[in-house]
Amino acid sequence: MTTTRTARSGIRGRITALRDRRDRDRGQVAVEFLGMTPFIILIMLVLWECALIGYTFSLAGNAADVGARKGSGAEYGAGAACQAGAREDLPKAWADGAEVRCDGGSGRLYETTVTLKVPVLVPGLFDLDTEIKGRAGSPQEDQR
Repeated sequence: MTTTRTARSGIRGRITALRDRRDRDRGQVAVEFLGMTPFIILIMLVLWECALIGYTFSLAGNAADVGARKGSGAEYGAGAACQAGAREDLPKAWADGAEVRCDGGSGRLYETTVTLKVPVLVPGLFDLDTEIKGRAGSPQEDQR
């Protein structure tokens, strides 16, 4: 489109030319959004998996702490009390593959190690196969 400059239509001609160009770009934002949607979803999945890793760290540490406290305070069957204490608050996704090792030892400290496998949000997409260890100790209580 050719615009002519006169005193009256100088600005109107430019506005009309801009309006014509805008009509040609109609739908461009929708196409760009649809192109970026898979990347946005992938980034959200990766961030959610990172949140699961952080939550697994928290669960492993807490389970080890509870297991050590229950094992150090048990009068009889410290190993069973430690195992039960470490597993009692774990959600099902983490409890299925949890490994709990309780060690009363000969020292004054009752130690517990809990190993948890990080669950995967989408099993077929990527499998981390990552294990998180939580360790805790509690002083032995005298049973007098």
